[in-house]
Amino acid sequence: MQKNKSTIIFENEDFVVLDKPSGLLSIPDREGKEISLKNILKEKYGEIFTVHRLDRDTSGLIVFAKNEISHKYLSQLFEERSVEKIYNGIVIGSLAEKKGSIDQPIAEHSHKQGTMIIHARGKASLTDYEVIEEYGNYSFMQFQIHTGRTHQIRIHMQHIGHPIACDDVYGNGEPVLISSFKKKFKLSKSEESERPILNRIALHSSKLSFKDAKGIAHIFEAPLPKDMSALLQQLRKWKR
Repeated sequence: MQKNKSTIIFENEDFVVLDKPSGLLSIPDREGKEISLKNILKEKYGEIFTVHRLDRDTSGLIVFAKNEISHKYLSQLFEERSVEKIYNGIVIGSLAEKKGSIDQPIAEHSHKQGTMIIHARGKASLTDYEVIEEYGNYSFMQFQIHTGRTHQIRIHMQHIGHPIACDDVYGNGEPVLISSFKKKFKLSKSEESERPILNRIALHSSKLSFKDAKGIAHIFEAPLPKDMSALLQQLRKWKR
């Protein structure tokens, strides 16, 4: 998927659902110099409204409203926790508890702008998690978030000691190399250094479910992107 190429999963007169690639901003940042998905949609539709957002490096499903009435309705759905939000991610290590909930309040860091912390004065935040597959160094997981805090899954996983792979804010930020799990890895003669198999936050918004203003139930799904799928394929292959 090209960096700025988002796939439209569904659209009607009220809203549009897209599969956002990793590396593309959902909405313009403070400087406004970089292209964002919202800018792209504005060019296409003229008027577009932000309902929720994904981190730049997180891929997957995102919803934008096409009019003010729809924006109000959908924003309320997200705020009232009436949207089922499922994510998939690859985390570092093996979890002792294979299934559980992380109920920890999240607040903005007082000194580091745009960074979150677990803090008693924070907003209530709830993440359910389940391990789908384990590979020793890494685990493939499913998350359901019941709240929509900034960096929620990322900080909750850091809190329990298993940060999302390649997370440079809440983890070590190191890219995933095949040599890290394949014992007898050798570089090909044409390569001077090993190319990472994944070097972005291993998190993907894979499923959204909600009822629209007319009472019609929608279930949207976005398959895992190629980079995460390729890593899983290699992890399965070299599983110890």
